Amino acid sequence: MKFLRQILALSACVLGLSAAGLTLADDKVCTACHDASWEKPILSIYQTRHGVKGDARTPGCQSCHGTSAGHLKNPGTSADVTFTKKSQNSPQAKNDACLSCHKAGKRAHWDGSQHANQDLACASCHTVHAPKDKVLSKATQPDVCFSCHKTEQAQTHRISTHPIAAGKMACSDCHNPHGSTGPKLLKKNSVTETCYTCHAEKRGPFLWEHQPVTEDCTNCHTPHGSNITPLLKSRTPFLCSECHDGPHHSKDPAAGNAAGTQGGLTAVPSENYAGRACLNCHAMVHGSNHPAGALLHR
Repeated sequence: MKFLRQILALSACVLGLSAAGLTLADDKVCTACHDASWEKPILSIYQTRHGVKGDARTPGCQSCHGTSAGHLKNPGTSADVTFTKKSQNSPQAKNDACLSCHKAGKRAHWDGSQHANQDLACASCHTVHAPKDKVLSKATQPDVCFSCHKTEQAQTHRISTHPIAAGKMACSDCHNPHGSTGPKLLKKNSVTETCYTCHAEKRGPFLWEHQPVTEDCTNCHTPHGSNITPLLKSRTPFLCSECHDGPHHSKDPAAGNAAGTQGGLTAVPSENYAGRACLNCHAMVHGSNHPAGALLHR
């Protein structure tokens, strides 16, 4: 059995080397012109995973760009279909070359996704020939995304935000840019599911639940940045008053003389006038498991 395994391993090695030899032979046709003096760093492809010839699956130049026969004879003409200028290639044609290998996994929902519908190509975000692809690093990925998403970039510079600028978090921690079954290209099926991947302590289940929490975290929070900690859309009590207009929401002034008052104060002074924060009493805003926590007091 051990001898058989050695034979299989040797055969796989020979096949891999022969495949690498074929791709290198094809690449020589391209690198004869596209050498180190070319305007773009073409040869740096051999410093990436696409250039590791020890793997039989590694493509060559013509695996992605097509055969070079038409390019060599009539460059830039109708016969040179694959090698026409980049701007003349449709995004679908470019993506087909990538998706011929990178179809499964995170890219399973690419067709019909927001980025696909905007006619973005893989090369719009990825730099294939560069040794370091900016979009694959947490430190540099946001810069690639912010080249289009300017509003989100501005929000990340507010007082309260996720640690994106520190390089501890990237856009792809929440979003799948290649397509998703959830809204806004989120990695999970809903906003709350995506948030719970990090904020598991807010997941519950709780004996007493707060409806907007179980519904959608963005009812109260803005994920990309806010001037109110922790990522709140507005300050309390005004944020709470958007839903809760009960006894604490009196419109009478705190020092009025309305009927039924005692000592010159209204029976239920407005929290807006008194400057109260709802969280002073209702501290367990995400939910409570205490038997007496029906009002999220504890």
